[in-house]
Amino acid sequence: MLTGQELLARRGQVAESVELQAGVTAMQARLDRLLREPPTIPMVKALLSVDGGLCPDDGARLVFDPWSPTDHRCPACQSTWTGERHHRAWARWQHLWLAERAAELAALAALTENEAARQRAVDILSWYGEHYTEFPNRDNVLGPARVFFSTYLESIWIDNLISAAVVLGDAGGLGEQTATHVAQLADEAAGLIGEFDEQLSNRQTWNNAALLSIAVWFEDEGLAHRCIEGATGLIAHLLHGFGSDGLWYEGENYHFFALQGLLHGAGWARLAGVDLFAESELVEPLQRALLVARDTALPDLTYPARKDSRFGVSLAQPMFLESWEIGLARAAASPSGAPPGLARWLRRLYAQPAPEAQLFDSYLHEIEHPPPSRSRSDLSWRAILEMLPDLPGDEGVEEEKGGRVLDSHGLAILHSPSRYVSLECGAYGGGHGHPDRLHLTLHASGVPWLLDPGTGSYVSEDLMYYRASVGHNAPFVDGESQPPGTARCEAFDVDGDRGWIMGSYRDLRRTVVAGSTSVVDVVESVAKDQHLLEIPWHFHGRIEIVSPGEWVTDHLDHPRTTNHRRFEPSGAGPIAARIVHDDAVLHVQFQGPGTLWLLEGPGPSDGGPTEFLMVRCTGRQVRCVTSLDWEAEHTLDVAGDLIEIQRAGDIIRHQAISGGWQIEHGEERIRLSGTRASPAEFEPMVNKQRPLVVHGMARWRPQEPDIDGSLEGFLDGTPLHLDHEDQYRRSEVPYGGPEHFSAVAHPAWNDEGLYLAVDVTKPDSLFFRGPDAEPLRLDNEPDDIHSDGVQIYLATPERKRAFACVAAPRPGCRDVAVRIAQGDGTARGAWVETPNGYRLTLCLTPSWWDDVRSGDEIGFDVIVNEARPGQDRRAGQLVWSGGGGWVWLRGDRQDPAHFGTLELC
Repeated sequence: MLTGQELLARRGQVAESVELQAGVTAMQARLDRLLREPPTIPMVKALLSVDGGLCPDDGARLVFDPWSPTDHRCPACQSTWTGERHHRAWARWQHLWLAERAAELAALAALTENEAARQRAVDILSWYGEHYTEFPNRDNVLGPARVFFSTYLESIWIDNLISAAVVLGDAGGLGEQTATHVAQLADEAAGLIGEFDEQLSNRQTWNNAALLSIAVWFEDEGLAHRCIEGATGLIAHLLHGFGSDGLWYEGENYHFFALQGLLHGAGWARLAGVDLFAESELVEPLQRALLVARDTALPDLTYPARKDSRFGVSLAQPMFLESWEIGLARAAASPSGAPPGLARWLRRLYAQPAPEAQLFDSYLHEIEHPPPSRSRSDLSWRAILEMLPDLPGDEGVEEEKGGRVLDSHGLAILHSPSRYVSLECGAYGGGHGHPDRLHLTLHASGVPWLLDPGTGSYVSEDLMYYRASVGHNAPFVDGESQPPGTARCEAFDVDGDRGWIMGSYRDLRRTVVAGSTSVVDVVESVAKDQHLLEIPWHFHGRIEIVSPGEWVTDHLDHPRTTNHRRFEPSGAGPIAARIVHDDAVLHVQFQGPGTLWLLEGPGPSDGGPTEFLMVRCTGRQVRCVTSLDWEAEHTLDVAGDLIEIQRAGDIIRHQAISGGWQIEHGEERIRLSGTRASPAEFEPMVNKQRPLVVHGMARWRPQEPDIDGSLEGFLDGTPLHLDHEDQYRRSEVPYGGPEHFSAVAHPAWNDEGLYLAVDVTKPDSLFFRGPDAEPLRLDNEPDDIHSDGVQIYLATPERKRAFACVAAPRPGCRDVAVRIAQGDGTARGAWVETPNGYRLTLCLTPSWWDDVRSGDEIGFDVIVNEARPGQDRRAGQLVWSGGGGWVWLRGDRQDPAHFGTLELC
C-alpha cells in the first residue's frame, strides 16, 4: 500500500520501467471483460460442504468461472452441474474474486486515470457497502462472518475492498457516497473480526491485516496499536509464530499464508506510522521468514507437503513470488537493505516452467488467463505498486549447503546436488500438525521417492487418513497413530556427500545415513515392554518384490486402507524390492524380525489410490534396517551392530559407535558425530492448559437407576452444574444466561457402569435431528452434534484409555440415539421433554469398566449441545470442565487434558 504522494511517484516509475509498464498492460488485459460488462455479485453466503463445488461423478473440483454463476464444469469428465450447493461453493470464490478485482480496478484507475476502471470499482464497493448487513452471520465454520463461513476469509475480502477504497481515495476518485458505504461496511466488519482473536494462528495474521486496513481507513490509533503491538498482533506473530529458524510453526503451507498476511498487515502498519522493516530488532526475523523456504524446498522446487498442506505445490506460484518481490522491495528501502540471496532465489523461480494456476483464498489474480510462462509483469496490482522496477543483479555464487537443522521445527535436512533427505523431528505443530514424528523424506536423482502425502481437503472422507501415522513414512506402535508429542534430533553431521541424522520420539529411534547414491535407515524400538512396531513406506512408483515368495490375503485394522496382503518369503534373509518410476529404479532391501505387507491407501492428497508397503514386527526391543540405492542393485547383511552393504563388488560397512556413526569403504573411514543438545521446547504465546481441574463425585448404587428419562435413583448424589458463562463455548451469539440454557448432571455408578441423568433447561425451543433427516454433509463432523443432546467423556484414572459417546434424543419417541465416538463399550439411554427443556438418562459401560474401584478418580466430562431454529450448525455448548471459548471445529472431540475428575464414592 502506498500513500497519495507515493502513488503519484509510482506513475513516473511505471512510465520508465519496461517490466512495470508490461504489468499495467497485463492488468488491463485481465480486466478487459470486467470493464465491458458488469459481473454477477451473488446475494448468497458462501457454504463449505462435502459435495458443493465437486463433481458428483468423479469428485474433481469444478472449474471456477466468475462469469458462470449457475453452470459449473468438471475439468475431468466435462460434465456441467447446477444446484444450490454448487452455487454457494462458487459464491465463495466469486466474492473473493470480486474484492480482488475491485482493488485491481482501483490500481489501474490510479495509475492510468482509466475512468471505466474507477467506476466499476466504485460499483463493487457501493454494492457490498449497501448489502453487507443483509448477509446472515450464522452457520459459520470458523469464526463470525457474513459473506463467508469463516472470519479469515472475511478478512482477506475486507483487506482487498479497503485497499480499493484507499487507492481510489488517494487518487481522488472515490466519491462521498461510496466513502459512506465503505465506512458502513468497515464498521460492521471490524466488530465481527475484532471479537474473534485466533491467538497464534496463521489466520490471525489476516485478521490483523483486515483490522489494520480498517484502522487506517478510520484513522483509529487504538485499533492500529492493538493489531501491531498487541499480544496477538503482527510483531508477536513475527517473533513467536515464525520461530528462530524463520519458518512458521505450522509448516511451509501455512508459512506462506501467514507471511502473505503479515506483509499485507505490515503495509497497512506503515501507513499507520509503524514501519516493521525499519525496526532494527525485527529485521533479522523478517529476513529469516523471507529466506527459509530456500532451505526446505525440494529439488523440484516444490515445498514439502508437511502437516496440513496441498501436495506438490510449486514455489514458482505467483502468490509466493509476489510475497518475495514485495518483501525484497520493502527491505531494500530499509536501513538494513535487501536480504542476501533473495533476488537470486527469485530469478531461479522465474526460470522454472509456469506452474498450473491454482485456487488460493488469498490469490485469484490469474484464474481466468494464466500466462504460459511466469515473469514479474504477470504479478498482481500489489506487486506492480510496490516491487522494485528491476530485479537486482547477481549477488555472487551461491554456496552449496550440505544441510541444516531447523531448530524451532527440529526438521533435519541433508542436501547434496542430487539428493534430499529429511527427518521430521521437533514439536507436533499446532492444530495443523500430523502424527508424523520421524517421517522420512527422500528425493533423489530427480525422483520424489518418499514424500509427505499432504492433506487435500478438510471435508474429504480421507482427511483422517492423512492425519494418521499410517499415511506417512513414520513409525508407530500398537496399531495407534502417534499421540501428540515432540521428537528430538539427537545427532546431525555432514562430511562431504555423506551425512547422518538420528532422531528419537518416545520409545522409538530412527537413524538415517545418506551417501551420494544410497541411504541406510535404522528404526529401533527401545521400549522395555513388548509392542507392535509398524513402519509404512509410501514409495512413489510401481512396487516390485524381487525376493521369491508369495502374497497372502490378510487384514489389518487401519481405516481407509484396502487390499491388505502379507508377503510370505520362500527363504530367510532380507527381502529385496524394486520401485520403478518411469526409467528410474530404486533398489530396496528390508532386514528385520517382522513381516512385510502391501496395502492400498488414498495416496498423495492430489492423487488417486496407491499401494504402499509396511514392515510390522513385535517384540520388546526390535531393530529394522532398510537400505535404499537409486543407482545399483545391492545386498544387505546385518550382524549385530554391523550393517554391511555389498554393491558391484564394493563393500560398505556401517556401524553405530560411541557418540556417532562410522562408515568404512575400502581404505576410507568416515566418522559422523554431531551430537546435539536438547533444544528448548517451543512455547506458544497462549498457554491452553488450564491449571484448575474441576472435581465431582458419583455415588454407588447397588441397583441400576431407572434409565427412563426420570430422576428416580439419581437425586441423592452430588449434582454437577453447567450454568456459567465460562462454561459456554459460543458461536455467533454470546451466552444468553442460565434461564435460557443450562444443565444439571447427576452421576451414579456400580459395577455395571456409570449412570448419568442430564436435566437441561432450554425453554425457548428444542431441536432434535431425526433418523430420517436429510444428511447435512457440511464437513467431516457427524450430524448428531448439530442437535440438542449431550457428549460424554470417560477416561481411566491414569488417562491411558478413553471412552466417548454422543447422545441425541429422537423426536416423537423416548429413544436416544447413542453413538460411540471413541473407545469400546456400550451405551444406552432414554429421554423425556420437561416444562423447561428436556432430560435424558444414560448407562455407559466402557470396555475397561471392570478395572475401576471405589475411590478411583476417573477422567470425566459432560458437554451439552445447543441447537437453534433456522441454523444448520449448533449454536454453542455448555462444558462441565469449563474454559469457555468458541465452539467451532470442536466436533465430537474433547482433549483428555481438559477432562475434570469424577470420584467414585
